[in-house]
Amino acid sequence: MQSPSNYIETEVLIIGGGVTGTGVARDLALRGVPSVLIDKADLNAGASGANHGLLHSGARYVASDAEAAKECRLEGELLKRLAPHCIDNCGGLFVAVAGDDENYVADFPQKCNECGIPAESISIDKAAVLEPALSEQLIAAFRVPDASVDPFRLSLDNIAQAQQSGALFLKGTKAESFTCRKNRIEQVVVRHMKTGETTTVRPRQVINAGGAWADKITALADIHLDMIYSKGTLVVTQRRLTRHVINRLRLATDGDILVPGGTVSIVGTTSLRVTSPDGIRPTVKEVDAIIDDAAGMIPALASTRYIRAYAGVRPLFGNGHGSGDRSVSRGFALLDHAENGVENFITITGGKLTTYRLMAEKTVDLACRKLGVTAPCRTHIDPLPNTENGCWTEPGRSPRQWMKQQDSKDPLLCECDMVPQSVITAIARQIDPSGRRTDLNAIALRSRFGKGPCQGTYCSARVVSYLYDTGLLNGDQGVAQIRSFLRGRWRGQHPLLWENALMQSELMEAIHCGFFSFEQDTCERQDEDSL
Repeated sequence: MQSPSNYIETEVLIIGGGVTGTGVARDLALRGVPSVLIDKADLNAGASGANHGLLHSGARYVASDAEAAKECRLEGELLKRLAPHCIDNCGGLFVAVAGDDENYVADFPQKCNECGIPAESISIDKAAVLEPALSEQLIAAFRVPDASVDPFRLSLDNIAQAQQSGALFLKGTKAESFTCRKNRIEQVVVRHMKTGETTTVRPRQVINAGGAWADKITALADIHLDMIYSKGTLVVTQRRLTRHVINRLRLATDGDILVPGGTVSIVGTTSLRVTSPDGIRPTVKEVDAIIDDAAGMIPALASTRYIRAYAGVRPLFGNGHGSGDRSVSRGFALLDHAENGVENFITITGGKLTTYRLMAEKTVDLACRKLGVTAPCRTHIDPLPNTENGCWTEPGRSPRQWMKQQDSKDPLLCECDMVPQSVITAIARQIDPSGRRTDLNAIALRSRFGKGPCQGTYCSARVVSYLYDTGLLNGDQGVAQIRSFLRGRWRGQHPLLWENALMQSELMEAIHCGFFSFEQDTCERQDEDSL
């Protein structure tokens, strides 16, 4: 693969750095096919970084989408075996409370059985022992093989293995235009979002893994795509409330799932049709609705402390006719744009985090047939490597590691999640070995820095100061980056400003306005590149 600064020639250009795009890059690498992966922001900047981290057993979809349920069951079993370091195999409970549809409850085990999903009926007393936080109004409970997964570690490990085989990842790089000749994309002009520099990529095959932006990418080839933008909002508790994933035993609706995420719990989610995947943010109304609904199955949610809310957009494929976005299939769509007159262009969209590997496999199968490559898929056989790139994304890992080492020469910069300065240095060098383009948001994406209860109040200033001390930042770079970082934190805190969270927010404003002379509206402007 050639990679001069303004010209790249490659077998495959992948557009979109979510879990599917990184999965495609790894699958290609294991078949010996060179690729370039680009994303206009960074890894997991879309739905892959704004979900609840549920590794589906498939039980959530048995009544609405049996095919998606079966795919989730099979892929979930594979990932538990091949990527255990990314997964908390905590198990799940489906619970019904007084007033829920008893017909749905009665049909649930049979529907699970039809999809091959184990669903064990357990007594109310046993459910209460397993999860004391459950409502006293429980009328039914079933145990299923749900789990939680770290989507950031999943993507980081996928792209790390691809890069080890020669793949190139360009973050902050947007596909700007296609040049098509003789029914093929001959070249793609990509632009670096920060510098404005352009590079011409000449690929033999283009794969669109742009998620909710997939239709924007196909439009570059004058191809229309029917997409539905379904916004989902979630909230994060300060502490982990349950051992298991907890699902409300009813048709999927708002505020009916709680997923453990290491030391916290993630509660959601909503489904709201929006007109664009850009510029979305959680609202007070959505957060209040989630908490009110979810407290019906876990009463403690009405009074627990929350540290952050966030929102993402589900890339649903279809025209949206019917009984709402939740009725649209959660299966994936693999589109060969030869049908639209562009022979070397493929789109993969829809689907679930749980089925990303299968989506990547089917996409690469099609790409390889077009390229004349006969090497088989190996991602269903080869374990996903446990790389250093993703090891600091796991909630709770940092405290364990730091307590083991307790190196007095390696002080903590983020006390909430015990991230020491050596980790910040390692991640900064990993992002850019030259040290010329250190990026505070990119460091936070690859670690737990800024994600704990203080939400960057103290650690953001410490990390920026340390990066200046080590020469990784200079001039006014740090001020610009901390402004961007705090905008993202503020967007998640704003819908939760009551009681302790409000006091913390006032302290955060005082610290940063005092240290950096930030204007009040600095943190109020949306940062459209960060979910």
